Amino acid sequence: MKYFIIAAHPDDEVLGCGGSIAKWSRDSHEVNVLIMTQGITSRNKTKDKDICQNELSQLAQSAKKANKILGVQSVNLLKYPDNRMDSVDLLDVVKTIENYITKLQPDVVVTHYSGDLNIDHQITQQAVMTACRPQQGHPVKCILSFEVPSSTEWQSPTADNLFVPNWFEDISNTLEYKIKALEAYQSEMRKWPHSRSIKAVKHLAHWRGASVGCEAAESFILLRKLL
Repeated sequence: MKYFIIAAHPDDEVLGCGGSIAKWSRDSHEVNVLIMTQGITSRNKTKDKDICQNELSQLAQSAKKANKILGVQSVNLLKYPDNRMDSVDLLDVVKTIENYITKLQPDVVVTHYSGDLNIDHQITQQAVMTACRPQQGHPVKCILSFEVPSSTEWQSPTADNLFVPNWFEDISNTLEYKIKALEAYQSEMRKWPHSRSIKAVKHLAHWRGASVGCEAAESFILLRKLL
C-alpha cells in the first residue's frame, strides 16, 4: 500500500497523523510526504523569506529529521506562501499535487479537514480533492482527513464544519515516535495548556484511543473509499 500525506505546513503531518505514519511505515507500507508551504514567513512583519532564511533552513531540517523518525520514504517541501495560499491560483496548487500523484501513484491520500480554521489547510484540502477527482484509472482509492490541534478545534463550530471522525488508527505502539518527531519540531511546539503542546497531543491521542477502546489513536474522516 502506498500512502501520500499532503500537509500545508511543516509539523501538520506529524500533528495530524504522525503515529499512523510510523505505524504504516513499520508495517512495510510506502509513505511519502508533501508539505505545501515553508512555514514561519507569516510571522515576519514584512513576510520576506530572505529575512528569515536561517529559520526556514532550520525548519526544513526539522521536517527531514521528524519524518525520518517516522520512517517516511520521501519528504518534499514546497514554497507556497505561508498562511497566504489563498493568494495563489487554486489551479496552480491542483496541478502541483496532480504531478506528485502521477509520479508516486498512491493508493491512499491523507490531508487536512476542510473545516479547519487555517486558510492554508482549507486550500490544501480543496486542491487535494480536485486533484483526486474520481476518474477512471486514477490511482487514489481512499482519501482521509486528519485533525490538527490549534486549527481544527479552534474553528467556530457549525453543523457544516464539526470534525466528527469515522476512521481510527490504533497508535498505541507508535505514539512515542509521534512525540519524538514533534520534539524535532521544537520551534513549532508550544507550552501547555496550548493545544499544540506535547502534553495536549498526548491527551488527544489517549482520548481518541479511549473512545474506540485502545490506549492511543488518531482519528480521521473518511472522504472517499473505492472497494
